[in-house]
Amino acid sequence: MTATTEPSPSLRPGGTPGVVTGTIRYWAAAKAEAGIAEEPYRAATLAEALQHARELHADRPRFVQVLGICSFLVDSEPVGGRDRAAVALTEGGVIEVLPPFAGG
Repeated sequence: MTATTEPSPSLRPGGTPGVVTGTIRYWAAAKAEAGIAEEPYRAATLAEALQHARELHADRPRFVQVLGICSFLVDSEPVGGRDRAAVALTEGGVIEVLPPFAGG
């Protein structure tokens, strides 16, 4: 039996997250407002990746509004109410941007 291991975030000296690359996937209204289904990120934390996305799509003010009401999955795990700056990203990871669906 082989044990599977979860990818771990890259760490800088001192234990802080290091910059990694991965993919942001936009769903529903987030996809419509971004104008694309996915794009790469280069960031250490979820907060950094989202800030970069806001900067990339600064010409789309509705995108920033939609992003503000979205839920996020990082590597298939719900972020929930955690501080986005405390959510370390993993190399090759995936951020799913999920707007509220069907009134939820």
